[in-house]
Amino acid sequence: MNYQEIIEILKELIYKGENVQDICDNIILAAVLGGASDIHIEPLSSYVRLRYRIDGELREILEYQNFLHQGIVARFKILSDLKIDESRIPQDGRISKTISEKSLDLRVSTLPTVQGEKIVMRIVDKSKKIPELVDLGIEGRNGELIKKALSLPNGVILTSGPTGSGKSTTLYSALVLLNKIGVNIMTLEDPVENQVDGINQSQVKPDIGYTFAYGLRTALRQDPDIIMVGEMRDKETVDIAIEASLTWHLVLSTIHTNNASETITRILNMGVQPFLIPASLNIVIAQRLVKRLCQKCKSKMSMSELGETMVNNIKHAISITAKSELQSRVAEELKNPTFFKPVGCDACDHTGYKGRVGLYEVLEITPWVKEMILGGQSAFNINRQAISDGMVSLEQDGIMKALRGDTSLEEVYRAAKTQND
Repeated sequence: MNYQEIIEILKELIYKGENVQDICDNIILAAVLGGASDIHIEPLSSYVRLRYRIDGELREILEYQNFLHQGIVARFKILSDLKIDESRIPQDGRISKTISEKSLDLRVSTLPTVQGEKIVMRIVDKSKKIPELVDLGIEGRNGELIKKALSLPNGVILTSGPTGSGKSTTLYSALVLLNKIGVNIMTLEDPVENQVDGINQSQVKPDIGYTFAYGLRTALRQDPDIIMVGEMRDKETVDIAIEASLTWHLVLSTIHTNNASETITRILNMGVQPFLIPASLNIVIAQRLVKRLCQKCKSKMSMSELGETMVNNIKHAISITAKSELQSRVAEELKNPTFFKPVGCDACDHTGYKGRVGLYEVLEITPWVKEMILGGQSAFNINRQAISDGMVSLEQDGIMKALRGDTSLEEVYRAAKTQND
């Protein structure tokens, strides 16, 4: 059966309101067949709403009456080994299932609200192969800089971006590239999202004192060559990571900032001495996820549809992009620039989009950027200097992907706006 057929079965089951077990099984099945990353079950004042996050966007699937909700919550709590008689505090659990020969791990989170308990389930396909860097959308100069940084024996590599921008996936792809028999790789994660053979992965537990900082100290006593830390949340973790990099370890981690240059000022604001940053930091990667245009129904746009402001933005972004980058990535497309817009068909569930691709910028610590860091320059000035040195910004990367028809300009500038906010 396909996604739409399961949705119709689910609606029929909910209408009858008899078999809670079948309802819950089909909620999960429909989400998997629809390519959802998350399931949201939310009690509202007069009904309960079921939503799936597909390609980064929350879509309402159906509604059902409140009287069914308690039974559905209880069923999911039983499946995830949670206390069914505890509804006053949040709980976290896990469900393991196999659907269509896919081994799935559902991370279940319950939250008490004024209308009842809300459930969110993150779907992790354990059987899915971790993508290579190029499959994520990392190409051209960005790919060269990342591979160069990964080939170094020590230093810090940071990925930045908002929650859900694919930072962890980028790090996993990097670790798979580094995972060789003669290398000891350790990770500290919260939680462990993908299990990789040959890598020693550990889940931190802050409630018992096993934090990223504590785990990083312990990891250094395990003779590691490479350490991946889930997130740089505080100065203590950053300090230990920098110390580890200076003592011949390669450290990979994530940090929450809007763009690559802001990562520098964020670290400085944590109290790290400026001279330590150029000495330890290899590169900073900033990223966003944008929706891919459906290749079956995308339609060409006329330049008049873009508007004068957007045309000027595009021309400026292209004018400051390195000619070598344009030549290697969009030489043919620039001969007759064309952009595309979503239309919608059966293949993409009439959304115009199917799947997602990453936009990336990679900040290299060039001599000029180093001087600006030591001189206490602003993130804005560092960013401008980095682009002058050849950095491809998120906007520039997005425009080149839009020229190839991978995504729409609407998606590119939605992502670029979150960068500049």
